Amino acid sequence: MARTLLAALSLALGLAATACAQEEPQALDGAPEQSFHADRAVPDSRADMQLSFAPIVREAAPAVVNVYSRRVVAQRSPFAGDPFFERFFGPQTRQREVGSLGSGVIVDPSGIIVTNHHVVEGAQELRVVLADRREFDAELLLADERTDLAVLRIDAGEALPVLPYDEAGDAEVGDLVLAIGNPFGVGQTVTSGIVSALARTDVGISDYSFFIQTDAAVNPGNSGGALVDMDGELIGVNTAIFSRSGGSHGIGFAIPADMVRTVVEAALSGEELIRPWLGARLQPVTSDLAQSLGLDRPRGAIVSELWPGGPAEEAGLRRGDIIVEVDGVEVNDETGIRFRFATHSLGDEAEVTVLRDGERRTLPVQARPAPGERDAEPVRVRGRNPLQGAQVVELSPALNERLGIDTFLEGIMVTGVERRSAAAYYGFQPGDRVLEIQGEAIETLDDLDRVLERYDNDAHWPVEIVRGGERFARTLRL
Repeated sequence: MARTLLAALSLALGLAATACAQEEPQALDGAPEQSFHADRAVPDSRADMQLSFAPIVREAAPAVVNVYSRRVVAQRSPFAGDPFFERFFGPQTRQREVGSLGSGVIVDPSGIIVTNHHVVEGAQELRVVLADRREFDAELLLADERTDLAVLRIDAGEALPVLPYDEAGDAEVGDLVLAIGNPFGVGQTVTSGIVSALARTDVGISDYSFFIQTDAAVNPGNSGGALVDMDGELIGVNTAIFSRSGGSHGIGFAIPADMVRTVVEAALSGEELIRPWLGARLQPVTSDLAQSLGLDRPRGAIVSELWPGGPAEEAGLRRGDIIVEVDGVEVNDETGIRFRFATHSLGDEAEVTVLRDGERRTLPVQARPAPGERDAEPVRVRGRNPLQGAQVVELSPALNERLGIDTFLEGIMVTGVERRSAAAYYGFQPGDRVLEIQGEAIETLDDLDRVLERYDNDAHWPVEIVRGGERFARTLRL
């Protein structure tokens, strides 16, 4: 009797499982739809639990290297500047060597290696140690602080093993991953974990924050190492840990492979890394705003302003559009949109999906650089005026992007002030943006030259500036 009941129960469970497998996965009410992959499964037997990552490690580990950087810094003694000590004991400044250790990933058999910018920052000497313990001097091809990535090249005289990029880009939360690097300098180490979260944009590590979060143990020295999926492909470059003690607490972050590939391609082209610019100011969608707009949940970002003639405006985007996807990938804030757009090469087109009047529209937006002179040289103000001795530049989206400020800001900005100058006397500071002089708007360097020349002999100078987001108006007397 018991066997009969057990057999019936097994048959019922089998039929139920078959029926469930044949149904399409349904999203919960109010929850975003998710994609499911049939090749993902949890272990359901003792044999499955005893499976090993060794085959993946054997393929991936040879492409992960150690990166050593060295620089010489001046160490100032507490007695530096003291005439007595410097007379009898010489200069009180000593030179000392500072070294740092990180990891890297070979992404091209010719010896192209990607690592973190903070691993090689300020380095005067770079060495790479391969997994087989051979050492080579490395050349720095590109260092990009805004993405925290750097590209090196070594000459090994032979084709090197590489770690291929994850081309599919289909990583999901819960996927198994391996972190390979050199934590604490103990030697190459492999740790395992899962993808804890995707599209982390509020981490504050770099300007293009869009990180893969993992609970695989990541420690100092792992920076620049590989985050590898179960296909043995590079899904990200480990860049940081979240920890008060400096050790792993199960929260590590990796830069996604699509951004890594973009930076490497720029390095190989030998050209300056210039990111595409959308030309739209965006506003986050809060819960209250989503309700007022009739959205089922907060998502995307609202276009609040468009740069005239910019890529977004030319593609047909309008103020009030809600950008919800870029290239078919859901985005929920401005940082995510900027990241997705920045992974395109100049001249490409990004598919931007917006909600407009309750309807979805997909618009092709061309990837173009920000307009203006990216490397504009500051101009020294001369003559008899309150700005004499100040270094000023004319702002543009390209220059603003390089300076890391709002790309929509326009006008004249002070970048430096000479000592014992009129500008220093009146308290002008780097970062001040000059709005008006003598009641006239100052938008270009030509405007500034014209106004300063016209009022050259005046004793009273009404000036209006913006500092730290606040407007200040004063009348200065010469």
